[in-house]
Amino acid sequence: MALVEVDAVSKSYPRQAGLRTELRTVVEDVSLSVETGETLGLVGESGSGKTTLARMILGLTAPSQGCVRVNGIDVARASRAQWRRLRRQMQPVFQDPYAALNPRMNVLEIVTEPLVIHRHEAGIRTDRASLRAKAVELLGEVGMDDSALGRHPHEFSGGQRQRINIARALALRPKLLILDEPVSSLDVSVGAQIVNLLRRLQREHGLTYLFISHSMPLVRYLSTRIAVMERGRLVETGEAVALCANPREAYTRQLITATPELPAAADRPAGVA
Repeated sequence: MALVEVDAVSKSYPRQAGLRTELRTVVEDVSLSVETGETLGLVGESGSGKTTLARMILGLTAPSQGCVRVNGIDVARASRAQWRRLRRQMQPVFQDPYAALNPRMNVLEIVTEPLVIHRHEAGIRTDRASLRAKAVELLGEVGMDDSALGRHPHEFSGGQRQRINIARALALRPKLLILDEPVSSLDVSVGAQIVNLLRRLQREHGLTYLFISHSMPLVRYLSTRIAVMERGRLVETGEAVALCANPREAYTRQLITATPELPAAADRPAGVA
């Protein structure tokens, strides 16, 4: 069953061209689906429209045309009550782990903020002891301990910050994670550890991933299926192994040859970098 359905979606933005206002199309007539429990890798070079498509799935940007449905609900036309449910079912993990964290909040506040916001709908206890226990549990799942709770984002490495982001994304036990280049700002070996962590969390929690990257070897390693975007258009989709072994499009072949293979660290248990 498809958890996410993207049906003929386009997104255009106005831009000034001399005295005229023109429309610049960033995503054009894209249709795809993400099945429950799978990882769909969305791959393409910078500017290909991947993040714009992800923002439309998350409801952060409305499509100019077409429809995005998550769990059967039209994201752009959802009622307030439907939207509150959708927010708990899908969570993002962004590219820059430092920019995604509030520097004024400590880790306890960051990780438990979703629980506080959705406490009424989800029936969550928000007394300090309950929140601390939940934060310790979430940090343990991403390979960190309770010594982090009172510290602030600037006190951690890039890999540790991304682990905190992932812990926060897991707080409401969502069905879907939108992973927008979650390792591109990290060292290669640290990024491989984060990828390994994501694979383990998917097995343990039955998560569905939309994994966005410009690295074809990374997407092939993590994904069930791959969708290739070029200049806002979807040019090729298929099972990950088959698509990489026999790509139809020249653009897909360029992406495969442009990025080195993953290091051996990807096959080792995740550390705490």
